[in-house]
Amino acid sequence: MKVHGRVSLIVGWITLFLIGIDLFVVSPLMPFISEAYNTSSAMTGWMITVFAITYAIFAPFFGWLSDKHGRGAYITFGLVLFVISNILTAFAPTFFWLIVSRILVGLSVASIAPLLYAIIGDVAPPNRTGTWLSILASGHLTALWAGAPIGILLEHFLGWRSVFVALALMGTILAVVNHKTWKNNSKSHSTRNLLGGNLLRIFGSVSVTTSWAISMYALYVYLGAALYSENSFSSLEIATAITFYGIGAVIGSLTGGQLTDRFGEKKISKLTLIFLVLILVCLGIFFTSSIWIYFCLFLWALIGYAGFTSYTARLAGEYPNERGSVMAWNMTALYVGITLGSMLGGYVISNWGYTLLPYVCSSAAILSFALSCQQVKETNTKPAETGRG
Repeated sequence: MKVHGRVSLIVGWITLFLIGIDLFVVSPLMPFISEAYNTSSAMTGWMITVFAITYAIFAPFFGWLSDKHGRGAYITFGLVLFVISNILTAFAPTFFWLIVSRILVGLSVASIAPLLYAIIGDVAPPNRTGTWLSILASGHLTALWAGAPIGILLEHFLGWRSVFVALALMGTILAVVNHKTWKNNSKSHSTRNLLGGNLLRIFGSVSVTTSWAISMYALYVYLGAALYSENSFSSLEIATAITFYGIGAVIGSLTGGQLTDRFGEKKISKLTLIFLVLILVCLGIFFTSSIWIYFCLFLWALIGYAGFTSYTARLAGEYPNERGSVMAWNMTALYVGITLGSMLGGYVISNWGYTLLPYVCSSAAILSFALSCQQVKETNTKPAETGRG
């Protein structure tokens, strides 16, 4: 059983890494795609927008289905659709079909990513849930900094379309592997109806993630432009700074899981939010320092993603019977927060400049901490069922 669990974790990590590459590789390939379809950069950016919207809408639906009917079949379905949609991306005859392909990718990832978090929460040892979820999350975070170089390298030698062909080939292999891995984990562990008060409880819980995402992405989205404008950083210096951030994110995720298992989900999730408030204030103070900025970015990502991992583990523990739905709503809350954060960041930049952004992010972290302290009572639909919430 231990061996099967570890194999499941490895399969989940590789799968999240692959779909993470698909998400993060689009941005550096945009100039080449724009040239191929004779479109503006703003128009090509809809490739990312339609993906995010589709994911946010459909992830809760697949989470709900997985709680009722099991997770394995939907993960396999998502990977098959992932393969088809990436082939369409590679060979789309017009820009319209290119956008359709990215909508289908968003739909496929909606039935993969949150369900992987849920199923790893299902199979993890009771005292190792945080660690296992943190290892799983590190697959997606590794793609954050590895996706761009891999995509650029393939584009340089084989053209941008080869990137999506490679993703489709890897997706084909992983569809088979995931099917074999999860075929014995297909039965549902829940018969609970998620309508009514319990759904409102879930919304209250995942609002913490929305506020957290604003605190992380209101600045991160504009980080390169901010470093160039305020610090006169070169392209190499900007890449180095973002690398520090990426390394901090991976280490933070892994460390957060271990701390969570040792000291408890609630304690670590709240403590990391307090430290996140403080490091964002320090980031604001030292933002124009060419030396300290690297260390501050590293700490920001380290603490921020340790908090995300610990809160994900907290949700997995508080909602054992609705884990698929909650993980899906949590990922939707994440994307909502990223969208709101980018909008808020743009507004702040337009009116007050880049230097105020860390303090705005710190305020969002304070809100996230306040929401994490709320006590939302569970509405039980069946007296016989008990939970940790």
